[in-house]
Amino acid sequence: MEQLFETKVRKIGTSLGVLIPKRLLASEKIRNGEEIEIAVLKRKRLDLIENSFGIAKGAAGFRRVNADRV
Repeated sequence: MEQLFETKVRKIGTSLGVLIPKRLLASEKIRNGEEIEIAVLKRKRLDLIENSFGIAKGAAGFRRVNADRV
């Protein structure tokens, strides 16, 4: 199951990394050392997708609800 979440890129040693929320790790049963695939959507691209959703049918633009994020 694909889940979308927001996170910040952080410096980890001499590299950059992201933290995966604990709730996502638990729901997807992701374990340390497991290989996973990650897709990257930068904010500009995500805004374009949100604003384009439903245009073909004359529907209003789509907005995600972020109430579940702290």
